[in-house]
Amino acid sequence: MHGPVFGEFLGTAVLVLFGDGVVANVLLNKSKGEHGGWMVIAAGWSMAVLCGILVSLGVGGVAQLNPAITITLAIISGSYVTILPYCAAQLAGAFAGAVLVWLVYLPHWPQTPDPEIKLVIFCTRPAIRNLPCNALTEFLATAIGLVLVGMAIGSKGLAASGTPPGFAPFLWGAVVLAIGLSLGGPTGYAINPARDLGPRLAHQLLPIACKRDSDWGYAWVPVLAPALGGVAGALLCKAFGVL
Repeated sequence: MHGPVFGEFLGTAVLVLFGDGVVANVLLNKSKGEHGGWMVIAAGWSMAVLCGILVSLGVGGVAQLNPAITITLAIISGSYVTILPYCAAQLAGAFAGAVLVWLVYLPHWPQTPDPEIKLVIFCTRPAIRNLPCNALTEFLATAIGLVLVGMAIGSKGLAASGTPPGFAPFLWGAVVLAIGLSLGGPTGYAINPARDLGPRLAHQLLPIACKRDSDWGYAWVPVLAPALGGVAGALLCKAFGVL
């Protein structure tokens, strides 16, 4: 199988497998990576983005892997026909990746009694629950950190003849690492509606030992705020002449 829609599915599945996987590695009891800390999680997520992009491109995909980026590119290009199929594939891929994380760490769930830990492996939770502030963090981290900085990777100001082939995925990984280290503390930096919603659905449906509810009262923050951040980021790119 190959093509843009399949590439969005498979790339996002790999993104979540490695991204949620590093969180599981650090947080679950008796894992080899237990107590690895925030630096390991941020580094792992940056590599997860790199791996997801590489896999998507390898099967003929476009490696957007994020509804916020899909919305951004649709606004910049003026063509909106890909939003629904790409976002649906991204959501399905994120769900599939979360299921794989559950399977990989299957013996560790019963060994970890804290239900909060099990939830944050799948989806984001704020350090301090203040929904307006949490939404603002996700909005700004997406609009400025992910979109404005990320779109600058392909700008003529950076490389007049275009980014060298094969180099952009590594820069995108570096951008996500920077976001995680600088802006990730308040909310866990979802910056991707599919990355949060797909695994949250998996958490809801999977038979995880001693789990809590999936915190649907917070779920709109990592879905709506990054989506709006994608819109704002596209407008910033147009206003500042990025791309």
